[in-house]
Amino acid sequence: MDPLKADLIVVAGGVAGLTASVAAAQAGLSVIVFEKGAIPGGAGNKGMGPLGIESRLTRQKQFSPTKDEAFEIFMNYTHWRVDANLVRAYLNKSGDTIQWLEDLGVEFVEPAAYFPGSYPTWHIVKPASGAPGPMAAAAMVKVLVDRGKEMGVQFLFETPVQKLVKQDGRVVGVIAEDGHGETIEAAAKAVIIATGGFGDNPEMIKKQTGYEWGTDLFSFRVPGNKGDGMRMAWEAGALATETSMELVYGMPDDTGVSGALAQAFRQPHLMVNLLGERFLRESIMPNVTFTGNAISLQRNRCAFLIFDDEVKNGMKSSFDFLSVVHYVTSAPDLDTDLQTALNSGNKSVFAAHSIEELANKTGIVAGTLTQTILRYNGYCDRGYDEQFNKEHRYLRPIRKPRYFAAKFGPGAYGSLGGIKIDYKAEVIGRDWNPIPGLYAAGTDACSIFGDSYVFILPGNTMGFAVNSARIAAENAIVYIRSSNR
Repeated sequence: MDPLKADLIVVAGGVAGLTASVAAAQAGLSVIVFEKGAIPGGAGNKGMGPLGIESRLTRQKQFSPTKDEAFEIFMNYTHWRVDANLVRAYLNKSGDTIQWLEDLGVEFVEPAAYFPGSYPTWHIVKPASGAPGPMAAAAMVKVLVDRGKEMGVQFLFETPVQKLVKQDGRVVGVIAEDGHGETIEAAAKAVIIATGGFGDNPEMIKKQTGYEWGTDLFSFRVPGNKGDGMRMAWEAGALATETSMELVYGMPDDTGVSGALAQAFRQPHLMVNLLGERFLRESIMPNVTFTGNAISLQRNRCAFLIFDDEVKNGMKSSFDFLSVVHYVTSAPDLDTDLQTALNSGNKSVFAAHSIEELANKTGIVAGTLTQTILRYNGYCDRGYDEQFNKEHRYLRPIRKPRYFAAKFGPGAYGSLGGIKIDYKAEVIGRDWNPIPGLYAAGTDACSIFGDSYVFILPGNTMGFAVNSARIAAENAIVYIRSSNR
């Protein structure tokens, strides 16, 4: 194949890559998007929407926070162990990006919070049909692809980039491989990397974070997210950042688990570790990041949520906590749902007629579990949890068989970080200077959360993807035009 040429090459066609390509095409640049998969969107197809601060929608509802407030919240949450200039640039742009997406044709429902105490910054995409939920953002992906094609963006699917091309210290193109194994050379005046991290690479997860996928980590694995962009950037001299997993929590085995049963096991009942000890205030469970953090510190990085038959029957009519993602308000068929999970051979759901039997089935230390339940029941009787200050309304004793338990382990939405960028989304070299012509956006460059996903401002992952992509495209445009003089 003859060498290709464009003003800008975008490596990968996920949400960040699509956003960058459309933003650049709007400015009149010729753009080629190389995507290793057969379809665009990547992890964005499974998401729900981005963060927006002071967007048209939040201003209409007079929702907090303001940009200044959001910056303070964000930086205090991360203890200032992140790039404050990059955080400020991202948050400042986020409201305008919601308007930009709306102008392209993306529709949003009312901004939402994720859990009590979080802020309504999550701009959930209105799906093409049905109620908003997982995969709602696929509608946004389609809009971005359609607008890109209308403006002449060239999409090359099943064509992974293998290497960046540098000349005189500048990134001037890429080498890719098509579906037939043929090498493709493509020249450009700038390149934006947006390959989505390494969440589909167990070896890299182990090396970079210490977790062993399938043993003590049960994260989403979006096919193709192998860390290619990070590898290429590092080979080109990019400075590496700290990397982590975007930690949450989930069942290692969800075989036969209905949506209602899954939500029943996410209610604020008794949670213990393998030693039979409580280790968190269960009412924080809607904050899946905090809960994932706490579980990851326990023996074998696992924990068990426990309730009895009486508590189970109460959940048939109502839940304490409602999920924005899976909107289930109660579990009227909970007996059937539990039995279906048990009959399916699920290894994360347990039922027993005594505490001793439950301990035997789960592997929890029986004596300690018995003492923990006795102590916990005392808190329930007195209406005061002197251990972790759990709210009175969530204190329900565990006394009446059968007893039920669900096993949980750390999960993750994907990986975070790897490529150091500045507030212009320029890739920073190991000499701490920008690598001319190279930019990065999205998960590959998302090192702004510190040690925990900033879930108090929901929509952050997709929010950083679309906003860092616009920032990258806008600064690449300036660089390209200055190079043409």
